[in-house]
Amino acid sequence: MPTKDALQMAADAGVDLVEVAPNAKPPVCRLMDYGKYQYQQQKRRQETKKKQVQIQLKEVKLRPKTDEHDLMTKVSHARRFLAKGDRCKVTVFFRGREIVHKSYGEELLTRFQNELAEEAKIEQPPKMEGRTMFMILSPVSSK
Repeated sequence: MPTKDALQMAADAGVDLVEVAPNAKPPVCRLMDYGKYQYQQQKRRQETKKKQVQIQLKEVKLRPKTDEHDLMTKVSHARRFLAKGDRCKVTVFFRGREIVHKSYGEELLTRFQNELAEEAKIEQPPKMEGRTMFMILSPVSSK
């Protein structure tokens, strides 16, 4: 139908003439309330955004000389992060001459990993980067 007639029909109905497929031969148009359509699209986007779960990366910092009780406190913090569904980055900082004893850091991370064996899986194994050694743990799926 000619564009002029389609515009007249839309004006009579009190709605808008919206071009749906401009590349088709001939172009396809539709009679609709465009403001209402935009409102519904916005509501759908908000609904999908509401259902999204954002996973964060939480960090637990240690030193090579971290004592047993302090380590268990850090383990409980990590356990809480993992229970919420967040990933946990465990970092060991070496200062001064501590860098010579990297084995202390590795030992600390393996103890940390053994404590959280049921709750977490290793996403990234222990890795040395500059003066820090870190590993990333992610929660084990409950399924």
